[in-house]
Amino acid sequence: MPRPPLSRRSSRAPGSGSSDEPRLFAADGWSTVYYMYSRRTFTQLAVAGMASAPLLAQKKINSTINGVKLGAQSYSFREKPLEGVIQAMKEIGLGECELFSPHVEPSVSREELRKWRLSVSLDVFRAVRKKFDDAGINLCAYNLSFNDSFTDDEIDRGFEMAQALGVDIITASSTVTSAERVAPAADRHKMTVAFHGHSNMKDPNQFAKPESFAAALKMSRHFAINLDIGHFTAANYDPVEYIRANHEKILILHLKDRKRDEGPNTPWGQGDTPIKGVLQLLKKEKYPMRALIEYEYRGAADSVTEVKTCFEYAKGALA
Repeated sequence: MPRPPLSRRSSRAPGSGSSDEPRLFAADGWSTVYYMYSRRTFTQLAVAGMASAPLLAQKKINSTINGVKLGAQSYSFREKPLEGVIQAMKEIGLGECELFSPHVEPSVSREELRKWRLSVSLDVFRAVRKKFDDAGINLCAYNLSFNDSFTDDEIDRGFEMAQALGVDIITASSTVTSAERVAPAADRHKMTVAFHGHSNMKDPNQFAKPESFAAALKMSRHFAINLDIGHFTAANYDPVEYIRANHEKILILHLKDRKRDEGPNTPWGQGDTPIKGVLQLLKKEKYPMRALIEYEYRGAADSVTEVKTCFEYAKGALA
């Protein structure tokens, strides 16, 4: 690499004159050049910096449509590495992300994963947050699904990871029994855990029935609901009525379309899930919960194309 040329070297000692031109001094050959500015020049540069701040703020991706915050669960791009998720969301124009833990954690055995969680530097998670910030995407939650295999130390560490990511919500596809063990940690860390439901009505330890969510909410004031409207519909419940009745405790919605009676995931508009009705309710009532696309059906195209199609569907529903 060629050496950069030195600009003019002042013949006067620092501070001996009042010229507004910058004076350059090569202190140690080519490696360091010190700039000395007059007071007026420094003020001009500071004002210019403040003027550019709004331009930097414009970098954030805004995917709020008619007051409803739309985004994606990174599980939607489960075949991609973290960098691919970020690029996909930028391409689609989604500014809110719930981060699926396997996009950060290594794919190893259960015991090795436990060791990794307990020993990994939290700087790894801070670096992940910076990647999203640099891309203009708001990381709104960390999806870490506590289950009965978690040790108490592992549960506690999950909260530390979420804090390092700069989020204040952990979403979790958990069991009722594991929620009982998570409650003290949520109270200790003063962090919200929003439980995600599925449609398995046969197992009372799963979050599927409204009664299961109600039981969890009694365990801790830091517990809330991450309602998957597709799974809720497949379990033969009405998500519109449930959201209207429980909106104060629902922080995040997962948007997908499923058939009733434990039916399959379908492309949006082909199932029984009232996606439009849910989004219109959020728009009308100005509920602050985020509505995140969770692409799970077997699409004909790649995940970016399919999530983009879902996003267009949501925008149309909110028109």
